[in-house]
Amino acid sequence: MTETTTLQARMHDELREQTLFDLAQQDVRAYLQTILERPVFPTAAALSGLTAFAEPLPAHSSTAASVLEQLHQHGSPATVATLGGRYFGFVTGSSLPIGLAAKQLATYWDQNSAMHIMSPITSTLETVVEGWLRELFNLPPDTVASYVSGTSTANLCGLAAARYRLLERQGWDLNVQGVFGAPKLRIVTSRQSHSAVLKAVMMLGFGTGNIEWVDVDSQGRIIPEALPELDDRTIVVLQAGNVNSGSFDPFTEICQRASAVGAWVHIDGAFGLWAGAVGPLQHLTQGMELAHSWAVDGHKTLNTPYDCGILLCADRAALAAAMQVKASYLVMGENRDGMSYTPEMSRRARVVELWAILRYLGREGIAELVYGLHQRATQFAQEIQALPGFTILNDVVFNQVVVCCANDELTDKTLVRMQASGECWAGGSIWRERKVIRVSVCSWATTPADITRSVAAFRQALEEASR
Repeated sequence: MTETTTLQARMHDELREQTLFDLAQQDVRAYLQTILERPVFPTAAALSGLTAFAEPLPAHSSTAASVLEQLHQHGSPATVATLGGRYFGFVTGSSLPIGLAAKQLATYWDQNSAMHIMSPITSTLETVVEGWLRELFNLPPDTVASYVSGTSTANLCGLAAARYRLLERQGWDLNVQGVFGAPKLRIVTSRQSHSAVLKAVMMLGFGTGNIEWVDVDSQGRIIPEALPELDDRTIVVLQAGNVNSGSFDPFTEICQRASAVGAWVHIDGAFGLWAGAVGPLQHLTQGMELAHSWAVDGHKTLNTPYDCGILLCADRAALAAAMQVKASYLVMGENRDGMSYTPEMSRRARVVELWAILRYLGREGIAELVYGLHQRATQFAQEIQALPGFTILNDVVFNQVVVCCANDELTDKTLVRMQASGECWAGGSIWRERKVIRVSVCSWATTPADITRSVAAFRQALEEASR
């Protein structure tokens, strides 16, 4: 028997006996049992343990048990506890238990989501979730969903659809004629547009040097009166949730002006678009349904596991044309073929956990989850504002709190000590020319007690920084 056959036989045995999966489940349970109370950021000892992975590629195959042991022993302690309730960095969501469980099942299914014929279950769930999202956000009836890795890719897809449609209206077939010599399109966006939008602008060949920047107000909202004259060659990019302040651009007025002249409006709503599904917060997204495309993450506000991004586009044909793929071996049918709306052909079935969470929560549960994040952010702002030495610089309209100390140096020192405490973790940023600490409340697991405990860590950090 050859070595290849021996290895194949071993893997057949692993699949049949399932002991390997039992070991993995033991590690999973051990990890989850400590997640709510463990240090939010890995300790120095845990980080030092990562040297266990700095090894040459083995010449021979290993046992499955030894591979899992190495991962759990040295990998688990070095993870960031984003599943818990005291991680407030980078607008990073936690994961609902049902999402983790559904993702595990989907992992074992290991479906390729390119076409219906390759995975009927994926195609079906993508169609169902598309309808649910249209309903939740009150979007036009022909809106199509593209399930991608995150809002960076969703923005790319949305702007690609816009580019295709606007050039097509100018008599230019982008797919045949290409970008060279094409009529020039305009990009209009705010001076505080997210870097993911700028990345998409660069990747699509528009060039950041060609952006027509629009001034913002004190909360980072685009000022409608500062918009340039729009036309039918213009793509306007608005924001549902400023990455620092959490503020929302005024959608109604700008969308109406754009529609009147044939401009395309894209909304970057990575974490903020979900406010549109919550009654008390819907004023923030009023008029967003008048846009043409919307980018949103599931893995932020909705707390799906990573990775889960969604592009919603009211112009189904434009998105399909922008993502166009043809080959003789492809079997496209009447049912949804997911690759028609995404850059990838092969793609994991991330819609499984998205469907599971939406199905589990229902409309009321979604509202409770999202509004709960706002409540905890408001609590954080109130409690830390009551402490001497801290100032809140933004109106807390959603889940973002921008905090600073008396000066930039003290803010930096406080940030470092808070991050090192293990009690909670938030990141730094620049807001209105001041160094700040950006607190993003994104976890379903965050309780009022977690907020109070985190505020105490901020207080202790400031006291140490002031000595």
